[in-house]
Amino acid sequence: MGNDKIINEGLQSEVEKNPGEIGPGKSFKVLQEINSFWLKILATKNLIRIFRTLLRITATIIITLSLIIFVLYIVPVLQEIASGHKTQITNDQKLKETAEYKKQINLLAKDIQRLSRKYNAYTSGQSYIVINTTDNRFFLYRNKKLIREGFCSSGSYTMLQTANSNKQWIFKTPKGKYWIHGKTTNPVWKKPDWAFVEEGLPIPPKDDFSRWEYGVLGDYALAIGDGYLIHGTIYKRFLGMPVTHGCVRLNDEDLEVIFNTLSIGSKVYIF
Repeated sequence: MGNDKIINEGLQSEVEKNPGEIGPGKSFKVLQEINSFWLKILATKNLIRIFRTLLRITATIIITLSLIIFVLYIVPVLQEIASGHKTQITNDQKLKETAEYKKQINLLAKDIQRLSRKYNAYTSGQSYIVINTTDNRFFLYRNKKLIREGFCSSGSYTMLQTANSNKQWIFKTPKGKYWIHGKTTNPVWKKPDWAFVEEGLPIPPKDDFSRWEYGVLGDYALAIGDGYLIHGTIYKRFLGMPVTHGCVRLNDEDLEVIFNTLSIGSKVYIF
């Protein structure tokens, strides 16, 4: 409404100045020119308004970041300067003779001894294997020396459940301290219930012949308890990825070395 009023007043002023020259066609042309002029002014005002809004937003962000930096970094420095406390490395002999200093040194020495005993208990002279389920890598040790490392595959952490949701399984590799319970050559896989559910097949009786499957576990298998195995795989392209149902898979060469290095009772550390 305000723009129309201004345009009409402008047109009226033009008519009053040139009463004999402005006819209907000329009036329309003058109206278009005035309208175009005010549209440009309005567009300029909108741009200025947008610029001011962006400027306010930018200023707000800068001020917020400055406050965060001030609180996190500047304030602690000012507090330390005000308190007069500074961390210094000293070799003062008088300090070393004080009772408090000797007490702290004795406590540190006891902690080192305790941690050393704990480390030696985990890393005895016996061969052992460490399995990293995050990076899907293994590390084989003998006499506390790393003799082989490589890729493996661990649990996928996916969940499977039956159609009626009465049963469900989460396929994860257990973490903690384990040991070799048994060693098998040319192992045969006895398929558990979830293998049939995963394939969309009915679950057979416990000792049904369809549960036995040959040639899928590689040439060797090492049992670590609770049904979990370290074994080979026919899916070598997936080594290094979390794709198993909980067991640890290895390629043929690494599996053979591990099988020949570890004995029953050897430690298995999984994290």
